Amino acid sequence: MKIWLDGGLQDGETARVSVFDHGLTVGDGVFETVKAMHGETFALTRHLDRLTRSARGLGLPDPDHDEIRRACAAVLDADPVPLGRLRITYTGGQGPLGSDRGDQGPTLVVALGGTSRRADSTAVVTVPWTRNERGAVTGLKTTSYAENVVALARAHEQGATEALFGNTVGRLCEGTGSNVFVVLDGEIHTPPLASGCLAGITRELTVEWTGAKETDLPLDVLERADEVFLTSTLRDVQAVHRVDSRELPGAPGPVTAKAMRVFAERAADDLDP
Repeated sequence: MKIWLDGGLQDGETARVSVFDHGLTVGDGVFETVKAMHGETFALTRHLDRLTRSARGLGLPDPDHDEIRRACAAVLDADPVPLGRLRITYTGGQGPLGSDRGDQGPTLVVALGGTSRRADSTAVVTVPWTRNERGAVTGLKTTSYAENVVALARAHEQGATEALFGNTVGRLCEGTGSNVFVVLDGEIHTPPLASGCLAGITRELTVEWTGAKETDLPLDVLERADEVFLTSTLRDVQAVHRVDSRELPGAPGPVTAKAMRVFAERAADDLDP
């Protein structure tokens, strides 16, 4: 396994980031997960644009897209797995143990891991913790992911693969690593960015390709939605067959099934939409 670290390929077993890296000590970093298939990336341009937005939101220098593209190509060429998770991590670099940044510049890591195709449907749970729709890093894809780790562990304890959050005013927001959609009377809805959710790349494409509406939704919409589905880089569009104790028989339902089909067809036609 080869890792791109600060300018070149290194062996995965020996590649090392400083213990003083701000991404480790205080979570001062941003990242993207890109789907890779047989050495090709999907929607890389959109992912890089979001990486830049996240970096700017933290006050980090703009990442060099050309360097990252070279890094992705080099890592994929070294290990062109059939289906992979390509992780781009960009941190504040080495710094003091406190919150102040150092002056040595950012750290860039690109790594690849193999994965398997997701199931057509899954179970989710809601959790008692909230997303802060007005926080300093709301909408940024940062490496400060401990909240998601805790919530996802709760989901796994309950036989689910994802945990869903409401926000501080009781509106539906997002999952730990996914966006959520609901079907009401045949129409697809998803929370707006103002809810505090991440502007997911797959979410964005699903809205564009299916005509889904961005709608302010109460958290309890999950108790009455006709269909529920998730979107993310590695899930694409994935139906939900259980929310907490509520079963949604027949998942994927007809609207979700169509969204799954449309996404698969459009994605196959253009690897960088």
